[in-house]
Amino acid sequence: MVTNDIKKGMRVRLANGWYGTMKDNARGNTRMVEVEGVYTEIGSIYAHDIVSAKVDDAWCVVEHTPAQNKLKGQLFAMGW
Repeated sequence: MVTNDIKKGMRVRLANGWYGTMKDNARGNTRMVEVEGVYTEIGSIYAHDIVSAKVDDAWCVVEHTPAQNKLKGQLFAMGW
């Protein structure tokens, strides 16, 4: 599954281990997610931080688009 196939309402797992619920049907480098971390809050996250999504009660590994991988590389090069 690619990040652009994740739809509103789907559960996702982030690279930092936190979970969330997708809040938009957008595509691209940022997505709106209700993140359940130290606090539960809704905000934008980078799509390359999504590592898996729950589909039909099973967790599927998420693949990133070339543009998302490029942004991840640029952010890493800047020290993010």
